[in-house]
Amino acid sequence: MSIELGTTTVHRGRWTMEDRVERRLRELPVEVPAGTAALTVRLSFEGGVIDLGCGGPGGFRGWSGGARDEYTISARWSTPGYLPGELEPGEWHVWLGLHRIPPDGTPYEVTATTLGAAPAEPTLPAPPPAPELPPARDLPAPPGMRWLAGDLHSHTLHSDGTLTVPELACLAASRGLDFLAVTDHNTVSHHIELPAASAHAGVILIPGQEVTTDLGHANVFGDTGWVDFRRPAADWAAHAAAHGGVISINHPLSGDCAWRQPMPEADRPRFAEIWHSSWWDRRWGAPLSWASLWRPDVVPIGGSDYHDPSQHKLLGEPTTWVLAEDGDVLGGIAAGRTSISPGRDAPVLLRVEDELIAIDADGTTLVRPDGRRDVVRGDRASWKALDPGMHHLESHENEVIALCG
Repeated sequence: MSIELGTTTVHRGRWTMEDRVERRLRELPVEVPAGTAALTVRLSFEGGVIDLGCGGPGGFRGWSGGARDEYTISARWSTPGYLPGELEPGEWHVWLGLHRIPPDGTPYEVTATTLGAAPAEPTLPAPPPAPELPPARDLPAPPGMRWLAGDLHSHTLHSDGTLTVPELACLAASRGLDFLAVTDHNTVSHHIELPAASAHAGVILIPGQEVTTDLGHANVFGDTGWVDFRRPAADWAAHAAAHGGVISINHPLSGDCAWRQPMPEADRPRFAEIWHSSWWDRRWGAPLSWASLWRPDVVPIGGSDYHDPSQHKLLGEPTTWVLAEDGDVLGGIAAGRTSISPGRDAPVLLRVEDELIAIDADGTTLVRPDGRRDVVRGDRASWKALDPGMHHLESHENEVIALCG
């Protein structure tokens, strides 16, 4: 069958709750002929929530979830969330995630058009001026190493955030962060922009992907390539390990984003986002209880899950501290050298070689993994670090003030 350029393929129908129960991700075929310069897809539906993505003959080409109802892929540029590159001839697929389907169903229509010439590339705003960097905080560290302040969970317009990569990088630097993981949902299209934005803003940008499903989210850090969210969660961990990355379970107790993915104990990652922006009342002990049940040697990390300046979330709140050598943030995380504080200038609890050190935490209480407690007196207090596992500081009202791996 010969397919000409400029042809529009239309799929329409009604998704039902039974469809969602049977299979949440649907793939609608689109024939792309040789010589195609661009593919444009538009989705419309009534009621519910349908996520949007794309796969080509060579595999993954993009994902925007519920953030967009239209995308274009061409050789030189693509809608954020999608990978530019030559369009291989053959059968492509529009991916639809049946995220929320009401009892009476969701009527939908998908139109996919192949083009002989790519549309004009949209103009993005110029990067903001490089910010003036606040002075680094001086924290005790072994020779040749330094505690770096960062945020391990953030989003850009490549998924459901509102800032460009350079805008987000400059914001991170202006808030005194040394590093930032950019973890857009189910895509790696932002990775190509990270080196230039990092150099411009003066902040380490870690490539990441938030592997996102209805049953839970996980961040994969590092230049690992795309992680297939359609696979079982144990496969995400295997992918990260095989490609030199680090995987963490995200916000395990957070509304309908809570972790419910089945995962054998042997495959459970050590790393978990215990401190997330949804932990707004840190007298609530459930995150610590979850961590103790997940695995005894869990390494805590934190993330703001920053999306938009208009939200209540602030970049770097909480702050994850990583004891790094030569700026190797991922190496420090992989070694379990982490600490978390409410913000960059807040009290911290650090593990430095064979010592636990509390800084600016006078009047709090050190809580060890076995429940033993010591009162913190003075701006710097220290103890022998004899116990493995997660320690924390808490206030006299049982509010968690700092965590330490």
